[in-house]
Amino acid sequence: MPPELSSLEVTRRRFVQLGGTGALSLGGLWGAQAWAEQSGVKVPSSIRACIFVFYYGGPSHLDTYDLKPEAPSTVRGEFQPIATSVPGVQISELLPNMSRVMHHCAIVRSMHHTNRLHDSASIETHTGRQAAQGDREEFAPIPQFYPCHGGTLSYLMQEQRLDVAHAALPFVFNNVVPTPCQGGGFLGAAFDPFRVTVDGDKQHYVAEELAIRRELPTERIGSRRDLLAALQSPTLNSQAGFDQYYNKAYQLLGSEKVRRALDLSEEPDEMRQRYGVYPANAPGHGVAHHMRGQNLLVARRLVEAGVPFVNVYDFRQQGQNWDSHANNFAQSREFLVPPADKALATLISDLEDRGLLESTLIVATGEFGRTPQINNGAGRDHWPDCYSVLLAGGGVQGGAIHGASDAIGAYPAKDPATPADLAATIYWRFGFDPASHIRDRLSRPHHLADGEALKDLFHG
Repeated sequence: MPPELSSLEVTRRRFVQLGGTGALSLGGLWGAQAWAEQSGVKVPSSIRACIFVFYYGGPSHLDTYDLKPEAPSTVRGEFQPIATSVPGVQISELLPNMSRVMHHCAIVRSMHHTNRLHDSASIETHTGRQAAQGDREEFAPIPQFYPCHGGTLSYLMQEQRLDVAHAALPFVFNNVVPTPCQGGGFLGAAFDPFRVTVDGDKQHYVAEELAIRRELPTERIGSRRDLLAALQSPTLNSQAGFDQYYNKAYQLLGSEKVRRALDLSEEPDEMRQRYGVYPANAPGHGVAHHMRGQNLLVARRLVEAGVPFVNVYDFRQQGQNWDSHANNFAQSREFLVPPADKALATLISDLEDRGLLESTLIVATGEFGRTPQINNGAGRDHWPDCYSVLLAGGGVQGGAIHGASDAIGAYPAKDPATPADLAATIYWRFGFDPASHIRDRLSRPHHLADGEALKDLFHG
């Protein structure tokens, strides 16, 4: 045995072997945990949930979490750094609320990949792997191959028979057509997310899967299910795999906890306002609750209802996204960053108040950052070569920083990280080894993630 392998690595390897090196399942994980307890091996405690906040379009790292005040004016922009609750860690003046909760957060300042276009960059962000078609935009629907994080976790957790393992809201995001990274991919449609949509005018969230017609009370639904079971051919049902869809559908129809989680009328108005309101003089909004905040409030309610993975797609707010090719500083100051700052900081504090922050990992990221060089339209263009990702809760060491960018925020200068590393971190925090395998429809094995978990950001 090589001398550099510690006893911890040996016992960890044994843990992984017991968890299964083929298609890892939750049953295998439980078996491994039982062995670890009997053997006295310390296994990192796993999280219960993850809220993955995706700022579609790509926020500027140079104007949020990685300012360069000493850089030339053509790079540093208009915003100044401010102190945070962690001595020595500074972030943008546009993030005063996040500055007060930074002791619950960690920042990756060296994230990078090679995709310069939205679709391909989004695919790598949500799956941890580059799209098979390479760096290109999709203007016609194509099938998704690799599953997204939530789809993979739904597959790994299927033995738990959760009502909902993976939810996504409030829109299916797209450039021209839906970006193929939001579902179960080769694992199949059974592991697509539970879709939650919103009526922005009424601020009403709904999931069609939970809609029950008034003339169909629960008793009649049960009778229909019994009749269907009596009429179906077991062989046909098994071969087609229809039973998993039927069972899931009936399970969802009976899920009162999930249905209630979407009803924000049960939430005190004071709490809804904490997540953010539109300015009183905002055209057409009055003092309505800001949708950026309400999306995160729904995510918190879904986690409370037992949903382990929630995607929040910050895609279509105020008719625009984070793709600030022009007027980056005005857009960031007036529309983009302040409501996102308010909403995310409130989510962190709210989860802490409810005793859920340590068991819930929050990931906040775009598909890339923005160019160091400010363009002629006072904007910043796409930049995947280096950008920042924020993590909160889920056992992070408050104020931890992974990696660093160079003097102008253009390239990693220390400890580069990739979306594959982020995917590995998520699976690891749920208690699954990223090196374990899942199999596609041709029975070819694929690691859960091809990266390395960013363990330096977490306790113990």
